[in-house]
Amino acid sequence: MKEIKRNGKWPLFRMIIPAFREINIFTPIANKITALGPIIIATVADKLWGWRAEVIDENNFHKGPRDGQDLPDHKTLQRENPADVVGIFCSLSSTMERAWDIAKFYQNQGATVIAGGYHTHSLPEESLKKGFDVVVHGEGESVIQELLKAIRSKNSFSEIPNISYWQEAQIKTNLPGKIEVSGLNDQPIPNFGLLRFAKVKIYPINRVRGCSMRCEFCAVRGKPHWVDSQHLFEEVKWLVETRRAQKFFIVDDNSREDCAGALEFFKKISGKYGHSLEFTVQIRLEAAKDSILLTAMKNAGVRTVCIGYESPIDEELKAMRKGYLSSDMVKWTKIFHSYGFFVHGMFIFGYPREKIPDKEETAVTISAQERFKRFKKFIRQCRLDTIQILRPIPLPGTELRSRLKKEGKILPLSLVPWSKYDGSFVCFAPDNMTIRDLQELPIKLMRWHYNPLSFFRIPIKTLAFPFDYLIRGWQRWYRGWRNDIFRYGGHLLIKQWLKRYEHQMFLKKLEKFQASRTQK
Repeated sequence: MKEIKRNGKWPLFRMIIPAFREINIFTPIANKITALGPIIIATVADKLWGWRAEVIDENNFHKGPRDGQDLPDHKTLQRENPADVVGIFCSLSSTMERAWDIAKFYQNQGATVIAGGYHTHSLPEESLKKGFDVVVHGEGESVIQELLKAIRSKNSFSEIPNISYWQEAQIKTNLPGKIEVSGLNDQPIPNFGLLRFAKVKIYPINRVRGCSMRCEFCAVRGKPHWVDSQHLFEEVKWLVETRRAQKFFIVDDNSREDCAGALEFFKKISGKYGHSLEFTVQIRLEAAKDSILLTAMKNAGVRTVCIGYESPIDEELKAMRKGYLSSDMVKWTKIFHSYGFFVHGMFIFGYPREKIPDKEETAVTISAQERFKRFKKFIRQCRLDTIQILRPIPLPGTELRSRLKKEGKILPLSLVPWSKYDGSFVCFAPDNMTIRDLQELPIKLMRWHYNPLSFFRIPIKTLAFPFDYLIRGWQRWYRGWRNDIFRYGGHLLIKQWLKRYEHQMFLKKLEKFQASRTQK
């Protein structure tokens, strides 16, 4: 066990959220929000007598010291306020290479380094060999205090459940048959004041963890559990009163796991604040059938719904186990629009063929160009406000990765490293299309939706406002005006991505590798 040097102060636990290595769809919002899990873990750590805690979000880092790569300068942070224990948020595979760099630095500084999140839960040995001392499995807030106590007293980790760790140059794992989840009602209100050098404009809040749907491509597992509606209402109330929070993003894994609780929460919000607050929610498309819930959401100030459409192709929807068809999706989207919600559609382009539950293989034989046309037609039919179209990501711990790995289709990490596992890059050899199709067609769809012509429509719609308002009303005018702003912003982001990452060079490497493997 490493020795803690206090220097006259209580020892410091620093929680770090690593920066994205690549520009992606999440880049524009990342400097306005933060990840909720690290804030909760730091809050719990800060309540332990004899410890201090802070959070550094590398994606939301303003006016803090920076290094030569324009990243947070941890050398300066450590010199000015040394951390004795460092926790690193490792849920996103795309940030793992940055996480390893940070871990190595702090390990060389003599700090104990802890990892937690979906990626390291599935691949603990990988990170334990790259700079981490401990990997937490499951919910970190349930064990962080025990870990800090053990580190400070130089005790063994052997009695702490749900962790993997180094001991005597060997990897040890304390994993019971089942990972127990903590009671969320006992969880403290997240202390965003622990977040240093950040500007939070959108506050993440959470009521439901876990999902019972078990989609093949998703890493979220575990029995759903949730806090009661009063607990989350008090959290929102506290953030409004202490931090003047106005905008919230509900980051539930599946908010409809407890529909009654969701309905009660939104009624409490509308009863207290009307619709003066602004909420963005992630929700399943079938919620359109629940008119009572949609009414409560609208009255509470829900403005934007983020919906995982995944695909408009019925054959792929069956493979993904979504439980509905594209015709249902169009009908339900119109219902969401009728309530005045902005709809953000999330898609997966080029999903590989898959075995459905009865073990019969379903081959999706649609050509790449036909798939492109169907996506375009569907997006136009649904009149989606904003979209993101990603390639399938075979994330660690998912059934999709296990299947593609068994089929020998996963591209090697030397060619496609974890930093490219953000949906912007091809990660596997696709079916019924070329690697070039899978890489370029989603970009083509995004450029069609987020086009430069929207720049010229913005001033035209602004000048036409008085007449448009009288003819069609505020809601319709504002939707079109707002969407053009978002579309031009999306155009600039895609343009920046294409310029920076030279995806043609990346494509050539993939095609060369694929050709050499085919010849063998």
